[in-house]
Amino acid sequence: MAVKPRSIFEEVPTSEKIVAQPGGIDRGRRDGRRAIRIWLMVLFGMVMLMIAVGGMTRLTDSGLSITEWAPVTGAVPPMNEEAWQQEFTAYQATDQYKLTNAGMTLDEFKSIYWWEWGHRQLGRVMGLVWAVGFAWFLVRRQIPPGWTPRLLLVGGLGGLQGAIGWWMVHGGLQAGMISVPSYRLATHLGLAFLILGLLAWYVFLLGRRETDLLQARRAGEIGLFRLSSVLMGLTYVQIILGALVAGIDAGRAFPTWPLMGGEFLPPEPFSIEPVWRNFFEDPGLVQFIHRTWGYLVFAVGIWVWFSGRNSPNIATRFSLNAMLAMLFAQILLGIITVLYSAPVQVAIVHQIGAVVLWVLILRSRYLARYPLPQSVRG
Repeated sequence: MAVKPRSIFEEVPTSEKIVAQPGGIDRGRRDGRRAIRIWLMVLFGMVMLMIAVGGMTRLTDSGLSITEWAPVTGAVPPMNEEAWQQEFTAYQATDQYKLTNAGMTLDEFKSIYWWEWGHRQLGRVMGLVWAVGFAWFLVRRQIPPGWTPRLLLVGGLGGLQGAIGWWMVHGGLQAGMISVPSYRLATHLGLAFLILGLLAWYVFLLGRRETDLLQARRAGEIGLFRLSSVLMGLTYVQIILGALVAGIDAGRAFPTWPLMGGEFLPPEPFSIEPVWRNFFEDPGLVQFIHRTWGYLVFAVGIWVWFSGRNSPNIATRFSLNAMLAMLFAQILLGIITVLYSAPVQVAIVHQIGAVVLWVLILRSRYLARYPLPQSVRG
């Protein structure tokens, strides 16, 4: 039977209807993104806890209670009285004990030892959680394209943080030192907030598919994003300055506000030689800089909120409102901390407040860049 030739314009019948399948770019990656996001959220919570425990370690002057860096064997605390006495004897050789804690009992030593040991132990556990999680996702090939360097960066910074932690403690164990050097403490805390910020940003990004992020970016508010970036940078500097204040107990130097000792400037702000040391070691000047920079952060925070108050995106406006509310609360906490000479309970709440404010600023910045989808009616 002869087959009739078909015209090149004639449709070919088919029994199946072809339907476009959206999300092809992300297919096979959804489970990986969700699981990795949860893993990073666990790490985020651990870093927050590390910052809080680290703050208590500093406020209770516990950081020099362990005089050696033993990343593996140090995970096991003293198990008997002989071991406890060895640790206590090592601490008694430090200038902190000789000059400020002479006569301390073994039981009193244990109370500061557990703070430092807990802080280090959290670091070990966090490193293990990162290593196991990264290896799991890598072996199962669940890491989305382009994310391997980012996840390795988190692990690398975590390892660097451990080394800087010992560098900080080692500085405090030198002759004539009764606490860790303030600039080393600032470096340690600054890196902790950098890691926390990266984890938060990665969690935000993994909350949506890559295709959704690409589409959202087209609707981003670039001006608000840039202003939020400025606020983020200023806040990060303020956190570093806060660490310098904590490092030399400058928060207890002038328990008055808004003036310092009845004057705008503290008395004799440049009495230490050479002059540059005053910016790290003079309690009055260090507290003054922290106060003044706080006013700048507050002013820019209001500017950012004012710029975004008419944002067409509800979620963006809500995040800015939350950021501004926390900024007010943090300023108030700072004033209370000064007026009451930085009691431990208030000071640690002030530090935790910095964590909350930091994350809320990052959240506002993220939503300015990648607005959440909403209906035309809003």
